[in-house]
Amino acid sequence: MKILAIDTALDACQAAVFDSGTEKLLANFSLDMRRGHAEALIPLIDEAMKTARLDFSAIDRIATTVGPGSYTGLRVCISAAKGLALASGKPTIGISTLAALSAPVIAEDPAVPVVSAIDARHGNVYFHMAGAGQRVLLSPRCTSLDEAIRTITAGPTRITGPAAELLASYWPRQTGAAPVSVNVRTKPSIEWVARLAATADPVRAPAKPLYLRAPDVTPQTSHHVARR
Repeated sequence: MKILAIDTALDACQAAVFDSGTEKLLANFSLDMRRGHAEALIPLIDEAMKTARLDFSAIDRIATTVGPGSYTGLRVCISAAKGLALASGKPTIGISTLAALSAPVIAEDPAVPVVSAIDARHGNVYFHMAGAGQRVLLSPRCTSLDEAIRTITAGPTRITGPAAELLASYWPRQTGAAPVSVNVRTKPSIEWVARLAATADPVRAPAKPLYLRAPDVTPQTSHHVARR
């Protein structure tokens, strides 16, 4: 199975082509950036496909990160995936940004659970916890840092993701159970977006945004203009 994977959820624009049959990356591109994802993504996809020497008829699935992450970045990535899927007739697979952050750490050592964390601002964090075989131990959620610590400090834990150091700084010193490791990763692994998509059920992994919380800005409702 050949998978085109794309990501613009955080501070990078990424595209890769992965062959699950040979377990090899046929192309892998990642550009660190905070803005300009919309302009960079399609040329990067084109470069990935050329490097893999494939056209879209040879692609079996199109995978995209679905969040949590930047509101604009998620719209760019998911819209591109759906557009490519519509044009090529291929299924889309949505992969959690948190899962793509934790998956390579779990693969290195499945014995100790991994918490992946992204800064949600204002004293909050997006996180989930996974164990061996990518088994979800705590589902993706957005909570205060204090609540996150209370939820995940029951045993040995590794932390990864953009907010790994932030979360570790809140760890209670009196427990004596500091994180086994703290690994800051500013972007999800695009290879693991593809690897996870290879085994995902398209019905259970739709390409739709995983926001985890309401937007900071909402439409004004107190002064509606009457509709006719």
